[in-house]
Amino acid sequence: MRIGLSTYAFFWRGAERADTPMTLETMLEETAALGGDVFQICDYPAIETFDDGRLAQLRAQAERLGIRLELGTKGVAPDHLDHYLDIGERLGVSLLRSMLYRDADRPSKEEAIRRLTSVLPRLRRQHVTLALETYEQVAVEDLMTVVESLDDSHIGVCLDPANCVAALELPEAVIARTADRVVNLHVKDFHFTRAPGWVGFQLIGCPLGQGQLPFDAMMRRVDPTSRGLSQVIEHWLPWQTDAATTCRLESEWTRHNLNFLRSHTA
Repeated sequence: MRIGLSTYAFFWRGAERADTPMTLETMLEETAALGGDVFQICDYPAIETFDDGRLAQLRAQAERLGIRLELGTKGVAPDHLDHYLDIGERLGVSLLRSMLYRDADRPSKEEAIRRLTSVLPRLRRQHVTLALETYEQVAVEDLMTVVESLDDSHIGVCLDPANCVAALELPEAVIARTADRVVNLHVKDFHFTRAPGWVGFQLIGCPLGQGQLPFDAMMRRVDPTSRGLSQVIEHWLPWQTDAATTCRLESEWTRHNLNFLRSHTA
C-alpha cells in the first residue's frame, strides 16, 4: 500500500501567510512522521530554482526516511516536460504528474498527442510514468482520447474526480471512464453546496468520508492497492479566520485523511 501526501496537503502551512512557512524538507519529515511513504512535490515552482546540491540532499533525505518522491507540474510542451524530467532524474522519481494545459498554452487533442509522442522515448528510457490529471479545463472524454491514442504504459491518468465537478461531470462517470488507465490517485473529499445566502454554489473541501466523493466506489473500481498505485492526499481547505487557525485545521485534516485512507484500504 503506497499512501502519502502532496504539497497540496501543506497548501497553507507552506504559504507565505503562515507564521513560519514549511519547506519541502519539513514537509518530508512530517510525511514520514505520520507514516506516509509517498510525497508528491506538485505544482511547486520553487523546485525549478533548486541547484543540483539541494536536489541531491532532498533525494537523500527521502531515501533516509523511506519516502518515495513524485513530481508534478502543468503542461505538455516537450521542453517543459524535459526540464521536469531533468529534475525528476536528480530526485529519482518514477512518476511525473501533469495536465494538458499550462497557462495560455492550450494545445488541441491532436497537438497534445504529437507533443507527448515526442516525449515518450525519454519516458521509456528514464522509466518514468506521466500521469495526466482529470480536471475541469479538459473534458474527460478529450483527456481519454489523448491517453488512449498514445496507448502506452508510460502515459496514464492521475484520477481526481473532485476536480471535474466544476465542469458538471459526475465523479462516478469520471471514475468509470478513466479507471483502467489510472496510474496515480489524488484523494480529497468535497462538498458541492449552495453558497451562504442561497445565491450560487460553492465547491470546497472537507475531511475524507464527510463529503460527496464516492470513495468506496472509487477504491473498488480503481483498486489502487493491488495495482501498486500511489494514493496521494490533497486538500481544498478554505482560509479560516487567521493563519494559526487555518494551519491547525490543515494539520488536523491531514492526520484524519491519512488515518481514514489506511483504515479503508488495508
